[in-house]
Amino acid sequence: MPNLEENLSGQRILLIITGGISAYKSLELIRLLKEQGANISCVLTDSGSKFITQLSVETLIGKPVNNNLFSLTKKNEINHIDLARNVDLVVIAPATADFIAKMAHGLADDLASTLVLATNSQILLAPAMNTQMWNHPATQRNIKIIKQDGINIANPTKGDLACGENGIGRMLDPEEILLTIQKTLQEDKEQQLTGVKVLVTSGPTHEALDPVRYLGNLSSGKQGYAVAAALAERGAKVELVSGPTQEQTPFGVKIHRVQNAREMLAAAEASLPVDVAICTAAVADWRVKRESVNKIKKSGQVQTLELIENPDILASLSQRSTLRPSLVIGFSAETQSNSQKLIKLANQKRSLKGCDWMLANDISSHTGVLGGEMNTVHFITDNNQESWPKSAKTKIATRLAEKIADHISSSALPPA
Repeated sequence: MPNLEENLSGQRILLIITGGISAYKSLELIRLLKEQGANISCVLTDSGSKFITQLSVETLIGKPVNNNLFSLTKKNEINHIDLARNVDLVVIAPATADFIAKMAHGLADDLASTLVLATNSQILLAPAMNTQMWNHPATQRNIKIIKQDGINIANPTKGDLACGENGIGRMLDPEEILLTIQKTLQEDKEQQLTGVKVLVTSGPTHEALDPVRYLGNLSSGKQGYAVAAALAERGAKVELVSGPTQEQTPFGVKIHRVQNAREMLAAAEASLPVDVAICTAAVADWRVKRESVNKIKKSGQVQTLELIENPDILASLSQRSTLRPSLVIGFSAETQSNSQKLIKLANQKRSLKGCDWMLANDISSHTGVLGGEMNTVHFITDNNQESWPKSAKTKIATRLAEKIADHISSSALPPA
């Protein structure tokens, strides 16, 4: 079996199953997609239901299967439009000669063929048919037409066919289709943020007390570095301003290393203008008013440190009158296990600082978030609130990068 990377987490895939004996392979494909963390919806055509049951598909994907063109999903919303506009990739497996012909000539007489015309997402076809049907001039003309329309083809292979013949027309195995899906989405992902300039702050800050001691926190910088990596993978030009960490600089990311909050603010402002600023850094709120030139010695007396507030980097970027990024995102770290209270605090902080989005998380010691690999966040905007399940910080980063790409695509942000 090919080596399959787990890189489909959160990807929205619509699987269309048309009528052919290879439909049974689609059940295995669903299982593999689920293992990769993909969010799957399915359309089973009438002919497809002659080979596998609707119940089998629904059991595997854990949600109803779509098959009716005129069923209403929401008030005043037609099913095929909703399905077509809320996916990252449409996969048709198996794709019969009949369905390929419909696509080539823009026919739309059922849900599956109608949504193909309605979608603005990429489409991947996995044909399956008899060798003679595949080689027929009409089928090859249709294949040529849909390729010209920008549709991807996972070409069938040579092998034993259901009709008893041996030749070209056998649908790829599910593992091979999965690899093609991964490649297709990766290529698409690399184009999502091309030309977009992004600033990310990450890690702790160390506020010196004397030449050998500092005020700091337990932040590892893992979440910020993961965010920077996810954005760079999508083509963004990323500048990462990082406090002291052990993390490796992500590929394609320009890094500025700093020690304290004042240096971090200066580096962040020097990177402007940018389209998006994401403040994941756990900046120390205070520093000592007077840093000792020499190491502070024990004296047997109680030491008193006079603290002053550090600059608020998130607020500084959010409230700029000039060169303000079009989208400013903050992270709100709280020691509050009650989700409603945590969200309330984060909303207040978002309003006070003036940022556009806020991701709130509980960093209490029992969560293991600080310095750990996992995170649980609540995504908050002016008109939306989502609680994301506990996930690896890399998956949180992927989900945030997708949110940013969707936002930029829909709002057409001017370049920085």
